[in-house]
Amino acid sequence: MDLTKEAIKYLAEQGITPATRLIKTETGQNFVIDNNGSAQELKPRIYTAQSAIELNTLTGLVEYIKANLERQKDKLILQVINEHEVSLKGLLKIDGSRERLAVTQAIVPRFNFDHFYDTEEMNIALQSKFVINEHQALLLKVIGNIAEKNVSEASDDGVSQAVTIKQGVASKVDVKVPNPVVLAPYRTFLEVKQPESKFIFRMQEGPRAAIFEADGGAWRNEAIRNIRDFLAKELKNELENQRITILA
Repeated sequence: MDLTKEAIKYLAEQGITPATRLIKTETGQNFVIDNNGSAQELKPRIYTAQSAIELNTLTGLVEYIKANLERQKDKLILQVINEHEVSLKGLLKIDGSRERLAVTQAIVPRFNFDHFYDTEEMNIALQSKFVINEHQALLLKVIGNIAEKNVSEASDDGVSQAVTIKQGVASKVDVKVPNPVVLAPYRTFLEVKQPESKFIFRMQEGPRAAIFEADGGAWRNEAIRNIRDFLAKELKNELENQRITILA
């Protein structure tokens, strides 16, 4: 672009010639003068991420932040999107957008809570996709030792079911399965405590068993709080120095 009258006057007062090339003005504008005396304004190059770094653990995200925070001039925002996703973003830009630097998504085992599984599948799922607790152990005992194929013959008051299980070599005993049961499936990042919540456990002829969610999704709020607390602990210094903000 051509120099404005004010810029030309400023250059003349300073005795600047085209050979000097780089001009820094008091207003903070920088110009480069070509051999014809025309000037182009130098604007700072802004580097933005073309795509976010993709991670799968909270630990990896923390390590990324600590390794790269010093390169960032602006304060960063760490947003807990939900129980299985956290995003690292820059500050709001003039155009209203935010640079997304990194995102981590938890890898959690898949389990259908409204589906009846045969007892072998349910046994494996309870051992591999749920945290060990009292009710998990009780359900394993029931489905692992059930003696009757026709569960409909067992006592059922609409809330609790009593099923016949094997006891010893030849004896059998009726066991009442409590409802609701309190279980902790793997549903969020492994670095944080898996939230316990209430479930309805039902059995039917086959025998087959199913687990239905019964807490209205309240466990998600607990999972988000657990993620926030983990990040706040791991990034304590960065929070105290006001280099990063955690939103949940």
